Amino acid sequence: MRRAVCPGSFDPITNGHLDIIARASKLYDVVHVAVMINKSKQGLFTVEERIELIRRATAEYGNVEVESFHGLLVDFCKQRDIPAIVKGLRAVSDFDYELQMAQMNNGLSGVETLFVPTNPTYSFLSSSLVKEVAAWGGDVAHLVPPFVLEALTERLRNKH
Repeated sequence: MRRAVCPGSFDPITNGHLDIIARASKLYDVVHVAVMINKSKQGLFTVEERIELIRRATAEYGNVEVESFHGLLVDFCKQRDIPAIVKGLRAVSDFDYELQMAQMNNGLSGVETLFVPTNPTYSFLSSSLVKEVAAWGGDVAHLVPPFVLEALTERLRNKH
């Protein structure tokens, strides 16, 4: 069975993330979405909320498993016998960092990294940018699934 992981913080999941996950789900039998836990960062959504939003957003693919993980991504891969990491690249600046991570991950465990160029529609998109624009009242409806927009709007309303 061909397995891969799409890691990230997904705070919140965007249409750009979903584009990469959907494309990976066509290439692999099982795609694990690993919501990486960073104790030093306070997210807008809890890890559990992110997992639920991702599960909802990826339900139609049928071969996506979503869970959280704390620690090294290569350990997540080893524990689940996952030989490949799928990462979306938005720009050359992403490549510099991601290449270093790919080489480190391969050196630590032999896990390969597959880079997928982001759909140009989403080349500027990040969760941070979505949160910032939404916080200032900008329209991000075309950047996230409708139920994510609803959760984001509600969370930002309660935060102020």
